Amino acid sequence: MSSARTSRRALSTSAATLVTGALLLTGCGGDGNSGTAGQEAQTRRITDATGRAVEVPASPRKVVTLSEPTLDAALALGVEPVGATAGRGQSGVSSYLADKASKAQVVATVAEADMEKLAVLQPDLILLDETTAVKGEVDKLQAIAPTVVTAKLNADWKKAFTATADALNKKAEATRWLDGFASDATAAKKKLGANAGAEVSVVRWQNGAPSVVGRGVGHVGSTLTGLGLQRPKDQTGTGTGHSEPVSLEKLSTIDADWLFFGVLGDTAAGEKAYAEARQVPNFGRLSAERAGHVVVVDGSAWNSAGGPLAARIVLADVTKALAS
Repeated sequence: MSSARTSRRALSTSAATLVTGALLLTGCGGDGNSGTAGQEAQTRRITDATGRAVEVPASPRKVVTLSEPTLDAALALGVEPVGATAGRGQSGVSSYLADKASKAQVVATVAEADMEKLAVLQPDLILLDETTAVKGEVDKLQAIAPTVVTAKLNADWKKAFTATADALNKKAEATRWLDGFASDATAAKKKLGANAGAEVSVVRWQNGAPSVVGRGVGHVGSTLTGLGLQRPKDQTGTGTGHSEPVSLEKLSTIDADWLFFGVLGDTAAGEKAYAEARQVPNFGRLSAERAGHVVVVDGSAWNSAGGPLAARIVLADVTKALAS
């Protein structure tokens, strides 16, 4: 056996040993307050979104987030994970989170996790949800560290955020964050003026055509609904997936009073794609385009599976564009 292979096995074994030690502490309990002396040796029992009872550290110190929403939520709560997932269509974490997650090592994509890299990090808590295919690997992840599935697919982002906060023993902080967001959204709604109740379309441009995103109770759909804004007929209800392609023959179905336009990347990438879209026949006939109401956004926030920080960006973008 090669020395490199031996080293990797040793590291993985070390991680497994840490997990075993942590699980032996089951029943020690905690007082529910994060950051108190000695709590790193205590655990709490929570029930995750799949109904599993999981013993988690009362004060986790080395967290790995394997989905976009759990990474977003952890950062919103002041927790920088040691390991994280890459943003959709990106090699690193979603660009809107890059500054806050600069120390996190990418150990997964939305399609799979690199179990070996993950184990080397020796995490004490792993968080994910059903927006990632890694949801099918919970047993393997649990062998590395306590693993919590925070939310089902298409769950309300606020409930998913609260569940992530519970796993991190930071529910009070999440409540304060959500209260502040609700207050700001109420204030923004009052500023919409002539755009109150306007119809808003949200699309991702990819491979020369649009896809509908932001349906349901995710961070985009929920924020727009909370502002009293309407959606085109084909963007109502819960979607069948993260995004739904629209053929160029049905381009008119994405039209609205306002069109928020992005890609799987930052605003600069969105501007480039918008220039390409304007060359597509019939794009210039969209009423939003004719009115100058196409808003290019940071697609890494708008088109991700997102969480509280992404919702903040959506709220800010909509307020800037529509408020009088």
